[in-house]
This record gives sequence, C-alpha cells and structure tokens, in this order.
Amino acid sequence: MTRQSLVDDPPTGDGYRTELIIEHGEARAFTRRGFDWTEKYCPIVEAAAALPAKAAIIDGEVVVLNDAELTDFSSLKSAMRWQPNRLIFVAFDLLHLNGTDLRSRSAIER
Repeated sequence: MTRQSLVDDPPTGDGYRTELIIEHGEARAFTRRGFDWTEKYCPIVEAAAALPAKAAIIDGEVVVLNDAELTDFSSLKSAMRWQPNRLIFVAFDLLHLNGTDLRSRSAIER
C-alpha cells in the first residue's frame, strides 16, 4: 500500500537524506553532503532508473522499517550492507523534471 500526504517539512533523523538523479535511463544517489551512494542503494537506484522520466531530481530520505512498520534508524547501516532490499526511498520533493526546474512552483504543483 502506498501512503501519501502533503506536509510542510520532511521528517528528520529517521534515515539518510538522499537525492536521486535520473538521466537518460540511468540513476544515481547522492547524500546531502554530495557523496555518491549509488552502489549502497542499488535496489532504489534501479527502481529510479525505470521511472518514465528522461531526467529528474527527486529529494527524499532512505529508511528501513522495523516489524511494527516504523522507521528504524539503528538498523539502516546493517540493511545497507546485508539486506539492501529492505531499503525504502521516501520522496519529499520533485525538484527537476525533464528539463524543467520545479523549485519555484508550489509543493502541490510539484
């Protein structure tokens, strides 16, 4: 099930802030400090590359859920190494799409 809701600010401290960059059928993942974590987020990057966009920048956070379906920051590093299929990308914002900078538009338009 996909849950969607519009909020003013993204949550903090539950995962690793990440930007997905999609270009020409390929995707890369970067931390907020600019480190390339494409290899660490392989399942997420593969899914992003399959999106129907020529180019996009998506801002979000990578998280892992526990058995109660709550984010579990303490399990995130282990999941990155041993269970990468547990990683979930929670998108906050679509910053750029197919040559158009969307940052000046309202959150609802994006």
